Amino acid sequence: MTAVNDRARFLIIDDHPLFREALHSAVQMAYPDVDTVEARSITEAFELLADAKPFDLALLDLSMPDVHGFDGLLQLRTRYPRLPVVIVSGHEEPKIISEALSYGAAGFIPKSARKSDLAAAIRSVMEGAIYVPETYEGQPPDADSADRAEMVQRLAKLTPQQLRVLQMLRQGLLNKQIAYELQVGETTVKAHVSEILRKLNVYSRTQAVIEVSKLDSAELFRGQAGF
Repeated sequence: MTAVNDRARFLIIDDHPLFREALHSAVQMAYPDVDTVEARSITEAFELLADAKPFDLALLDLSMPDVHGFDGLLQLRTRYPRLPVVIVSGHEEPKIISEALSYGAAGFIPKSARKSDLAAAIRSVMEGAIYVPETYEGQPPDADSADRAEMVQRLAKLTPQQLRVLQMLRQGLLNKQIAYELQVGETTVKAHVSEILRKLNVYSRTQAVIEVSKLDSAELFRGQAGF
């Protein structure tokens, strides 16, 4: 990780301007000289991440307009595995915290935390620790969690282009539609789909969509306020 005095960069990903401002203020409290860049969506975040100059930490809200559930975290962890991603959420459900950590989050900070606590949490992660709220008590992994963790490991084997194809499969697009969106031939799309099925250890595109959709953990978020 870049030393802070080497002008590290933080990426704040949140669609709420007031909370982006609050996070920016907490970052400045922790590290006054750090460059802070803001994104209002996952799509905008990836545009910023494509910059030649890397980021040292991402602060991600789970509830974003262009993703569902843990999808944003999964995309970041798959495409940028070396980037520490800290979830900043308005909900402190232990199950959600456990799932976020199992998907590779470097920490989980409640949005209800005071600015000084946010700053302390950011410093803790930058020093290499995994931050969780003091009230959080870890839950033993169940069979479903183990299955999801295994699928996350398989997803990490996908290339960025294969991940984009998988996302389009989840949207129900046909090969010719995917080819049009990516400006490639249908033969190339078919090759990507074959590799996706092989790497995910599934036998059909339908099964791939079903298995990956389980990672959204929609049941965790249904009816919950604060995201």
